[in-house]
Amino acid sequence: MDNRDLVYHGLAIKRHAEAPAIAELIGLPKDHVASLLQTAAATGRAVEAKGAYILSPLARIGLEARYALHFGHLREDKAFNAAYESFERINRTLKQVITEWQTIEVGGRKVANDHSDKAHDEAIIDRLGAVHEQVETVLNALGAKLPRMKIYAKKLLHALEAAEDGDHEWVSDIRRESYHTVWFELHEDLLRIMGQVREE
Repeated sequence: MDNRDLVYHGLAIKRHAEAPAIAELIGLPKDHVASLLQTAAATGRAVEAKGAYILSPLARIGLEARYALHFGHLREDKAFNAAYESFERINRTLKQVITEWQTIEVGGRKVANDHSDKAHDEAIIDRLGAVHEQVETVLNALGAKLPRMKIYAKKLLHALEAAEDGDHEWVSDIRRESYHTVWFELHEDLLRIMGQVREE
């Protein structure tokens, strides 16, 4: 994948982001990414607003059409496929953990978790740690085939440690690179690599 498509790919994953965030995700220099994004905006392949970019619909379609060329070797790689399938199994567990973090049962019905039950929240964070232990091996296997995937391991560990240290916003807050936010981006990356569609 050339750098232009790698930047587009990073933007497709982030959906709406500034150059530094995309550069960190895909492992390219910030200035180079900023230049490619500016060119994309100038040619109608991206839209810029207050320093953040969104990939245009036509650019997104074009990028997705080239995925088979860029990632065909990974789609045929047995080790990468095995790691991806393992991730999808763990993903089902992660979704359940996040659901239990965001909601609690009161009077037989699910309501939003107001996080007043500290014991409940701590138990969920412990379960999140167990999920992370499972996914570490998978992330190592993915990173062995595609080195830029290693950034997700770093980001997930940072979010987990921050949550374990008491800042519980790091579990699922969409306004930061929380565990759930980074996991969502990792899943989106893998789905695009493998030519799969996210289950609703």
